[in-house]
Amino acid sequence: MSLSDTFNPPSTPLSNNPPSKAERLAPFSLRLTAEERERLRREAKGLPLGAYIKAKALGTAHLSLRRAGISIEDREALAQALALLGRSHIASNLNQLARAANIGTLPMTPETEEDLSETIRAVRSLHTLLLRALGMRGVDP
Repeated sequence: MSLSDTFNPPSTPLSNNPPSKAERLAPFSLRLTAEERERLRREAKGLPLGAYIKAKALGTAHLSLRRAGISIEDREALAQALALLGRSHIASNLNQLARAANIGTLPMTPETEEDLSETIRAVRSLHTLLLRALGMRGVDP
């Protein structure tokens, strides 16, 4: 595997487009007792009740946090984490290392190669965790 393959893995398109009005079906109504509704509200832990019931009924393990409405505090924490990552210049530094390796000015010892591989794994893991936290679809575990 080359460094360009490592840093530029094939991406899958994300489909976040809502269905058109012609594709939407009529809503489904459900009557609940006050106790049933309160139980579902507790189980939903802040998610919209309709989204939670739909996920539970259909066995959907993943609920989009964007649509589910993550808390303002969580959004602020994610924004701060992303801002810190942006200021860290990790991507630029990794690009400079890849360029040096490609033109032969980076001595590629087994230790250097292992350090780079470990860094790549850490960046990929961080990327996946942040996308999951943001509720992005199509994120592999």
